[in-house]
Amino acid sequence: MLVASASDPIPNMHLIHTLCRLGVSHHFENEIEKQLAHHFMTLNEIIDDDKDHDLHTIAAIFQVFRLHGYNMSSDVFNKFKDANGKFKASDIKGIISLHEATQFRTNGEVILDEAMSFTKPELQSIASQSTDSDLTEHIANVLNRPYLKDLERLEARKFIYLYEKDKSRNETLLKFAKYDFNWIQMLYQQELRTLYSWWNQVNIVSKIPYMRHRIVECYVTAVGYYFEPRYALGRNIYTKMVNMWAVLDDTYDAYGTFEELQYLTDAMKRFDISAMDKLPADYLKLVYKTILDVHDEVEEMVREEGRSFAVDYVRKEFIETAEAFHEQARWAHEGYHPTFDEYIKTAMKASGGNLNMAHVLIGMGVADKKEYQCLINTDNIIYKAINLMCRLYNDIATNEEATEAFKEMIEAASKDLNQGSLRPTPIRREIVNRVLNYRRLLDTFYINDIDGYTIPETCIKDVVTKMLILPIPL
Repeated sequence: MLVASASDPIPNMHLIHTLCRLGVSHHFENEIEKQLAHHFMTLNEIIDDDKDHDLHTIAAIFQVFRLHGYNMSSDVFNKFKDANGKFKASDIKGIISLHEATQFRTNGEVILDEAMSFTKPELQSIASQSTDSDLTEHIANVLNRPYLKDLERLEARKFIYLYEKDKSRNETLLKFAKYDFNWIQMLYQQELRTLYSWWNQVNIVSKIPYMRHRIVECYVTAVGYYFEPRYALGRNIYTKMVNMWAVLDDTYDAYGTFEELQYLTDAMKRFDISAMDKLPADYLKLVYKTILDVHDEVEEMVREEGRSFAVDYVRKEFIETAEAFHEQARWAHEGYHPTFDEYIKTAMKASGGNLNMAHVLIGMGVADKKEYQCLINTDNIIYKAINLMCRLYNDIATNEEATEAFKEMIEAASKDLNQGSLRPTPIRREIVNRVLNYRRLLDTFYINDIDGYTIPETCIKDVVTKMLILPIPL
């Protein structure tokens, strides 16, 4: 589908942009990578100031390169400023594209901060004056749920509807995108049925009154990390593993006494069935055995691939998460008010950010020991950024007084994440993309400052409908 053009690569870049937004670029990954590597080497020739490329074209190219980790300079937007250093007026398409380009900004990229300050009120003004309901809805999506802040499947669904109204659309590509979306959706439905059967066999919810039934929400999270069909095993493993995190979280947060939790924490440190006899209550024994059984089940699933080490990393992170849960329980029990630094250190671990990423990598079949170690390295900019964001999003949902300060910290961490995802990275691109998708999940599950996992009807119900139930009309 992609043909290199030495004379004019712009159509190819537009096509790659369209493939990414339609959600079908996963079919052409190798070819797209070759094209981008080639075009990035000749980037200065492509976007020479003497060439009359409009704002939409430059912003689209910028998005494509940054999305794939290529550090295209944001200085390319200087040509769209006037003599006073202010952005010039542009058509709606250009303003929208520039606004979406600002989502890739890093700390210190002043021009993209200025672009954000320019595009946001411009788009708000256009929407308030427009009589076109489709345009108004599109602008609302761009402002509230831009490309990097929504799940890839939802973004694909939105763009397919937009592309269908584009007079310059490729009918074959549009039809392909619709069929692909619906086919993948049917695949999800089959996977979820299998996981429902597994969850019913585990049967822990009926035996423990405080447990939440969240198999669908956990599966949605798995799809958010990796929607591509080839990651079916990863979605299966992740959903099972994250449910065990939820079991542990609910036990520490909603039911166990401090004394009981001390016994549970001691058992978790051993992570061995022989420690179950030390637990003082039957419900704790059930929780503990279920957690161990699921970890053993997953280890068996990946042993043939020689990836048992991946489960070892998960166990380590799981133990540290339990210890963080227990530390927070101790603070509550003793009425202790930690310093902010004490709180953040423990709360980041309790939020499960690193544990989630360890879960994600098990079923991907690509991460080696070095990459596991790198990803959980506390000096890694990606580690710091995503764990801090995970913690702060949760805190915003429970602490209104600090909301604005936390949002500023999230914005800074998001810029750090963008910076840390640019090439070269110590972990392969396939893994970096999962970390970036973690941000999409946080933005989705904590929309309107509400915890969508705890209160799924606030946003996750709509996500489930659009992503797993409702096909796109052909």
